[in-house]
Amino acid sequence: MIIIPASDAVYLAALQAGYLETFLKAGAVIESPGCGPCMGNHMGVPAVGEVTISTANRNFRGRMGTKESEVYLASPAVVAASAVAGEIQHPKDI
Repeated sequence: MIIIPASDAVYLAALQAGYLETFLKAGAVIESPGCGPCMGNHMGVPAVGEVTISTANRNFRGRMGTKESEVYLASPAVVAASAVAGEIQHPKDI
């Protein structure tokens, strides 16, 4: 799991709330705030055949780097539940 806060303010709020510590203990990687795989330019860009679930705000074939990967957009709750389950999952099922 790769977590990229949208802004410095979001990063600081997540840090103060203890969320980042929880994610780090679960094995997540926390990146610096800003754009990343959502625009297909660095860490987290899916490779050919990989499947990604993301909280990004838009999706089209090739948006995250390659046209040969699958990218699903979902709410933060669905993405978190899916990370726990290892597959796309509704939070009520966790």
